[in-house]
Amino acid sequence: MTDNPFFEPSATPFGLPPFDRIEARHFPPAFDRGMEAQNAAILGITENPEPPSFANTIEALEGSGRLLDQVSAIFFNLRSSHTNDAIEEIARDYAPRLALHRLKIMQNPALFARLATLYERREVLSLASDRRRLLERRYRNFVRAGALLEAEGRARLLAIEERLASLHTAFGQNVLHDEEGFGLDLDEGDLEGLPGFARDAAARAAQERGMEGRFLIPLSRSAVDAFLSFSPRRDLRRKLYEAFASRGAHPGEFDNRPLIAEIVALRREKARLLGYESFADYQLDEAMAKTPAAAERLLVEVWEPAKRKALEERALLERLARADGQNDPLEAWDWHYYAEKVRRERFDRDERELKPYFVLDTIVRAAFAVAGRLFGLSFVERRDWPRYHPDVRVYEVRAAGGRTIGLFLHDNFARPGKRSGAWMGSYRAEESFEGEVLPIVVNNNNFAKGEPTLLSFEDARTLFHEFGHGLHGLLSRARYPSQSGTAVRRDFVEFPSQIFEHWIGETEILRQYARHHETGEAMPEDLIRRLQAARHFGQGFLTVEYTAAALFDLALHREGAASLDIDRFEKELREKIGAPAEIALRHRPAHFQHLFAGAGYAAGYYAYLWAEVLDADGFAAFKERGDIFEPTLAASLRAILEAGDTAEPMELYRAFRGREPELRPLLEDRGLVDRAKAA
Repeated sequence: MTDNPFFEPSATPFGLPPFDRIEARHFPPAFDRGMEAQNAAILGITENPEPPSFANTIEALEGSGRLLDQVSAIFFNLRSSHTNDAIEEIARDYAPRLALHRLKIMQNPALFARLATLYERREVLSLASDRRRLLERRYRNFVRAGALLEAEGRARLLAIEERLASLHTAFGQNVLHDEEGFGLDLDEGDLEGLPGFARDAAARAAQERGMEGRFLIPLSRSAVDAFLSFSPRRDLRRKLYEAFASRGAHPGEFDNRPLIAEIVALRREKARLLGYESFADYQLDEAMAKTPAAAERLLVEVWEPAKRKALEERALLERLARADGQNDPLEAWDWHYYAEKVRRERFDRDERELKPYFVLDTIVRAAFAVAGRLFGLSFVERRDWPRYHPDVRVYEVRAAGGRTIGLFLHDNFARPGKRSGAWMGSYRAEESFEGEVLPIVVNNNNFAKGEPTLLSFEDARTLFHEFGHGLHGLLSRARYPSQSGTAVRRDFVEFPSQIFEHWIGETEILRQYARHHETGEAMPEDLIRRLQAARHFGQGFLTVEYTAAALFDLALHREGAASLDIDRFEKELREKIGAPAEIALRHRPAHFQHLFAGAGYAAGYYAYLWAEVLDADGFAAFKERGDIFEPTLAASLRAILEAGDTAEPMELYRAFRGREPELRPLLEDRGLVDRAKAA
């Protein structure tokens, strides 16, 4: 035994991380030992006198970083969900070291020579389809990491990746600094118009910051949206909106704009080193879209009808604002407020009337129940197992026959030390090539805690979305960890999450799980009808703010250069596409963590819309069958989740749907075409 839990055999159920024992000081020596162990394993591969084989090269490489993978998964998940100064200091120190470590492996000439030998012989190796795909993907990844470059080019690429790792880390830390450094401080007199759930959340947020008797609106999207939707105080709406929109864009030490310029320039240089015209070309070469032009075509096809719908919505809001006595032009901080009024007056949908029926615990049960009916899963809470924070709930996930298939962690509340947004993470990927390893998956949300916690309908959709990602990880049946679960093409990874969103809006689910938090009564049929009738209102706004952000991302990573002025670039892009002035990008550049706190979605933010083509078309198959739990389709959908990256995404989709996807269901689902005319 040692005092470092990373160096001991697991004593927790199913290998759950011993969160109750892990401290920040344990990570640096564990990272160091993990890198040393992987380097030794790589040396064992390259010095093996036997000719290269799939087992002694590909599988040996696949198993070479066990400790490092374990430590990294725990560290970076905790850094997102439950960080502190010590963890952030370690991140600044180790992010560039880890980037260099991984890239040096990918650029190891002796290792690549063995891999290339196998790649050249792939036609005669008689490999199973998943093994052949693993070999081919490994080879491409090494090439994309510079394995074919001369020594000078490899050295420059190493320097670029080291610097990018530091910049990505600093970007995320700067956003967190601004989010934790601001809260809209209110007194009782400032709460006019706010429903009880928003008042309670504001009181609790103030209490958490030691401000007894005050009310605080933190910079989490759910809290900000609620205040913007209900407060008649235009001055306070503006103050909160501008604080939210300007995260990461304050001159000085925590300004992310200079970082963006350097990140974009380095990414462009990297792409050019590797033979690509732009970073967008580099990124999309490994995506379903294949080219920036293909991704842009989809965005443009949706942009014009979305913009028309948004302008129709704006006209409605302006009429209400004038009737309300507001003669100044409509501004971004007015949109949510008057949109909520339109929903009440035109569609008789009031968020204050709806929200009491969306109780967090009940919506969680709804998500579990849908997974049960589709895939035969059950979720058994384990209150005595280790957790990294009291908010976290831990579940043992069982298949229909009672066999445990994984662990699921649910972390739903906003708090200091947790980044904003919603996301799925993995503490351990499923695999079977060295014995069965069960997945350990986490879903993070940032809901305002209440007694009970009440969600908006959009919050409920977000919960279902992230749970769809979680199911992708939990149901994986891949042999190798690098093909497991969500390790798929970036523009395919959102399909499982987005198709799962559809179930929460279905009448059958609402009747059973939308229940009043005080009476337990089901949502009235009339309210369900009004909720569904209003679902197309606001889609112009939502589609414009998202699509503008995706077009910005593509343009930036095709055109951005070292002299980039990001504010000017954003302004000129908006003018070029004709974005309505009152609708900002979904994420303004200086806090666009999808793009700049890492490279995962860089030049790939379009992926949500690309995947929505699949999910709208895919869910339409269930509707066509007249059964949203139709067993044959459910089994085909499960096959996609189980496959991970063992097959091409479009092959998996065609097997599920019987054909390639069509765009029209997406346009209809967002209300961007007239169904009657379409028929």
